[in-house]
Amino acid sequence: MDTASRNLSNLISDALAIEEQEAFEAGKVGFMARMLVQATMPHSDPKSATFERVNGNFCLTMSAPSPKIGLPYGTIPRLLLSWITTEAVRTKERELILGDSMSGFMRQLDLVPTGGRWGSVTRLKDQTKRLFSASVSCYTDTEEGYQNINFHLVKRSSLWWEPKNPGQQTLWQSSILLDEDFFEEITNRPVPIDMRALKALKRSPLALDIYNWLTYRMSYLSRSTTIPWEALQMQFGSAYAEKRVFKYKFLEAMKKVQLVYPEAKVSESDGGLLLIPSKPHIAKK
Repeated sequence: MDTASRNLSNLISDALAIEEQEAFEAGKVGFMARMLVQATMPHSDPKSATFERVNGNFCLTMSAPSPKIGLPYGTIPRLLLSWITTEAVRTKERELILGDSMSGFMRQLDLVPTGGRWGSVTRLKDQTKRLFSASVSCYTDTEEGYQNINFHLVKRSSLWWEPKNPGQQTLWQSSILLDEDFFEEITNRPVPIDMRALKALKRSPLALDIYNWLTYRMSYLSRSTTIPWEALQMQFGSAYAEKRVFKYKFLEAMKKVQLVYPEAKVSESDGGLLLIPSKPHIAKK
């Protein structure tokens, strides 16, 4: 079996497990930061110290302290953010403990430690540095008024991992202290998600973004709505030069999302994506 077939088989198996038991029953409810569901991080390295996403009147700008450090991108920062948000909601604490070994923390993210330049250990080390160093600016500009908030995601990080020996336990626990404004944002208004869905979709940052967004939208959608492809491209894929390329990539990722969230009623329509009110993926409690 080739890699693509094996990945599809694993995705279908995960989807069947999700269908058999709801997230609350399975103890797999997690959370994601709402503002990073409304507007998402880069999918690939922007090779820049600033990055912007736009969703209607909402705009998110992410900045790195220097081009040398760079901005977070890809699947790992998304898995990190879901872990951070879930832990913050669960513990109600700004300081989060990542543990005394790198491999132990990677298991919490459902990552298998692999070495080498492009291995998961190297990528996690790089992406944690990028994410924990980033600052965020969010603003909403409407006819009624203007509102903005600026903050760092993490105020302080202390990582004592040994990347060359990720299984080795360290003398001190690695930890992060969340920025107070970010902590208030993610604990007051988190988006409930199914952590099993993130595991199933973790090979595609676009699929992760679509799943989080679709779960959020369906939780409050009251009438059928068509979202233009141009708006979706600004929100999810501004790096794509042509709309047709973005549309193809988006619909391919949506097929994967619908495997883990089959109740979501979506279809392609003239000029956009039609959303029809559907059963929320996370049952309301």
